[in-house]
Amino acid sequence: MADRRPARIAALRDSLIAAHIDGLVITSLPNVRYLTGFSGSSALVLVTQRDLYFITDFRYDTQVGEEVGDLATIRIEQQSLWTGLWNLAGSLSGLEVVGFESSHLLHRDFQRLLTDGTRWQWRPQVNLVEALREKKDADEVALIRKAGEMAISALKKTLGEVRPGLTELNVAGILEKALRDQGSEDFPFATIVASGPRAALPHARASTRVIEHGDLLLVDFGAQYKGYCSDITRTVVIGPASEEQRAVYDIVQQANAMASKSVRAGMKGQDADGLARRYIEDRGYGDAFGHSLGHGLGLEVHEAPRLAKSVETLLGEGSVVTIEPGIYRPGWGGVRIEDDVHLAPGGPEILTDFTRELLEVA
Repeated sequence: MADRRPARIAALRDSLIAAHIDGLVITSLPNVRYLTGFSGSSALVLVTQRDLYFITDFRYDTQVGEEVGDLATIRIEQQSLWTGLWNLAGSLSGLEVVGFESSHLLHRDFQRLLTDGTRWQWRPQVNLVEALREKKDADEVALIRKAGEMAISALKKTLGEVRPGLTELNVAGILEKALRDQGSEDFPFATIVASGPRAALPHARASTRVIEHGDLLLVDFGAQYKGYCSDITRTVVIGPASEEQRAVYDIVQQANAMASKSVRAGMKGQDADGLARRYIEDRGYGDAFGHSLGHGLGLEVHEAPRLAKSVETLLGEGSVVTIEPGIYRPGWGGVRIEDDVHLAPGGPEILTDFTRELLEVA
């Protein structure tokens, strides 16, 4: 893969000029990884118009050299990262107005900015790096696709082992082991396994509930590959499906298909949301679809853009989004079908190619 970090840093520097700031202190670890390739858990980066400074602690002395290399001036700090920044600030000239990531900075660290003793004027900034991350390059799309393939392989293995008598936690354990076996580095979010009436809980955590014959079983999970996430949901039935289960499932399946094939870059987030919502509303289940249609996906499982009723922001070309319509009926259960879709120049490209037909397992 090409080294895209210099181009990303150059684009960020253009954003600094537009924001009228001389530098930016980056504390968001996903943003740090996007710009530098560093995958550790302790880092602070200062980007100026001429230089990039990387501060971490002794635990990452070797790793930062391997992952960041000569892209930045690296400082290994023996005390706190902020102490490292203050020590660095004393040797720098030409910086007057410096931004910080207000969406990511803890209040206690913001207090440090007010008492740091530097002569910098601090300016809060929002989404300078995130705006760059929204448009995925070809390498990023390939990594998300790979994470999707890992997830699908793990799901196939898991569904082959699901049976009545297992608990939701049992199924989550089978799935998460299969994800690791496929090479997933981590779980992007807590695996959701919800059966029977609990499938009506959109973000149910796996529980000790025993799965029964006739249950709907909703599984929402993801894989992570080289930092990039996938996010997929499928709903199956344990044994033969009832007519009611099939009817509700068919509505969600059609809503997923319509939105996945019709979503486009340049749409407002609310218009994309409406692609599936109108179909569900027209069939009498509008109140049962309470969450948004989807969200962006990349180094984080939730990032820009958003596909929701209230969002007027346009979907950017090259972004990867989830399409996840659902119907949830308390006391009965729920159905959700979720796929990851790349908003390519030529139209939507589904990255999670696993059957959307209703599966009857066990």
